[in-house]
Amino acid sequence: MPDSQPDAATAVSDLPARIGQRVTLRGWLLGRRDSRGLAFLVLRDGTGFVQVVVSQQAVDASTWADVEAATQESALEIVGEVRADERQEGGVEVAAEGVRLISLAEPYPITPKSHGVEFLADHRHLWLRSRRQWAIMRVRNRVVWSIHSFFQERGYLQLDAPILTGNAVEGTSTLFELDYFGQPAYLTQSGQLHGEALAMAFGKVYTFGPTFRAEKSKTRRHLTEFWMIEPEIAFCDLDENMAVAEAVLLRIVGDVLAECTRELEVLGRDRSALERVKPGFPRLSYSDAVDLLRSAESRRLLDEEEQALHDEQAALDAERETNHQAYAGAAKGEKRRIDAREIEINTRIERIAETLKNVPEWRASAEGFEWGGDFGGSDETVLTKHFDTPIIVHRFPQEVKAFYMKRDPEDDRLALGMDVLAPEGYGEIVGGGERATDLDFLKSQIAAHGLPESVFEWYLDLRRFGSVPHSGFGLGLERTVAWVCGLPHIREAAPFPRLIGRLNP
Repeated sequence: MPDSQPDAATAVSDLPARIGQRVTLRGWLLGRRDSRGLAFLVLRDGTGFVQVVVSQQAVDASTWADVEAATQESALEIVGEVRADERQEGGVEVAAEGVRLISLAEPYPITPKSHGVEFLADHRHLWLRSRRQWAIMRVRNRVVWSIHSFFQERGYLQLDAPILTGNAVEGTSTLFELDYFGQPAYLTQSGQLHGEALAMAFGKVYTFGPTFRAEKSKTRRHLTEFWMIEPEIAFCDLDENMAVAEAVLLRIVGDVLAECTRELEVLGRDRSALERVKPGFPRLSYSDAVDLLRSAESRRLLDEEEQALHDEQAALDAERETNHQAYAGAAKGEKRRIDAREIEINTRIERIAETLKNVPEWRASAEGFEWGGDFGGSDETVLTKHFDTPIIVHRFPQEVKAFYMKRDPEDDRLALGMDVLAPEGYGEIVGGGERATDLDFLKSQIAAHGLPESVFEWYLDLRRFGSVPHSGFGLGLERTVAWVCGLPHIREAAPFPRLIGRLNP
């Protein structure tokens, strides 16, 4: 490598602004192909990916030996000139003058072939290096930044609720219990109760932290550890609360569309699905939602989707067969394209098969749903098929909502709760409502739920000393990221997901 080189490395994401300049790159080798004295290296540095072209004639023998020796995920330092090339990722490539092998990687376990979910989960610490996971985590970062920006710009104070608590928030059956110096303690299900105390002190607050549920659920929407954003707002009723939830989701989607174009391309995310998320989310009472769920229109939508999926599966099977027949006589580059397409086809067929398996359950659940029950994942999926944008369902039967929910003054059967359901079958991403302010009512609810009043004395104090109408909600970060990215399973929305049977890495 030449002695005269820039001292500071340039980020791959900055290369489009450095065309014609000599730069230093530091990163890892994602992939390569070789052709007659040329090596085409794909380098990643965390900010992006770039093709680096190394000519054997342009470097000395020692450097070329390093290039030939470099394996996938080897660490490299490269000096070269940035050239415009619209065919390449980011519209640029780098013509290398020098390459230094910083660290030679051992044979990498994750190859371009298709791997099973369990294998990838076992290698999550390495799977994060792939293009797809790079894109998801960058969208997650953008979503987090958008949330903080939204609330900070509106005068909310971000404060922290404890992770270790002495009381349940949403029922004792999903608590992780542990010994806390001889007394029982729990990993928090929500920061909401402490958020209410903070709101009574500061007016508008939000907590942002990990929460835990010991639900033995293995659906694509559930994690045992996940992050929640929980605003709590003094002098705020249910309608105002719904407006805040809508506004923050609009901010998230707008920022992702504006700032994550490359990431959405990598994910193959249909931008139009996000562009249809506009102000004025439909608001349905629980009773209206039940009627819609059981309607003939729901049955028609499911029938049409089922037929469309069968048709798509047949077309993919035919394309795969055509590719198999062409493979033997194809050139090397065409074989690479066929191999990549095979992975895409197989992945899509797996998703189609899973959906076709679920449709009968969705149909049966919708047709048999009875007023008074809580919506399950199947019901939420069917409801959202009627809309291209998130919907807000409000005023649920009080039996299916938490003890602290205020009752509807016009119908005591109902709680002033609300859920925001994301379209495309992603279901609940926000849950919240208006909080009860009557001290005697709360005491009766604590007793009715079999909870010890002693551990809630501090919470009851909030009603004894200056109680005011107040509302809030919890927004699940991973569910939101899964929806925005169009992920088939929530596990990809967390850097290191925790599920039943998954505690490592």
